[in-house]
Amino acid sequence: MNPRVKKVTPNLDFTITLTFENGEQKIFDVKPYLDKGIFQELKDPKKFNSVKPCLGSIQWQGGQDFCPDTLYVESVIR
Repeated sequence: MNPRVKKVTPNLDFTITLTFENGEQKIFDVKPYLDKGIFQELKDPKKFNSVKPCLGSIQWQGGQDFCPDTLYVESVIR
């Protein structure tokens, strides 16, 4: 099982900085998802910045989320 998200920080370029339980910091690019379904709402910086850690993953105010394994595997080391 991959480590879970402990902390998330939104960045100005529509990426998020993730800190995992094992201490790793990685960057996840949300831009490829911003033209798809409910993720389109996140083009609004105020909504994008509402991201919070949630049960080992992340979630935005509008309910958008990602699988914690996707976040770990698809993110790059900072």
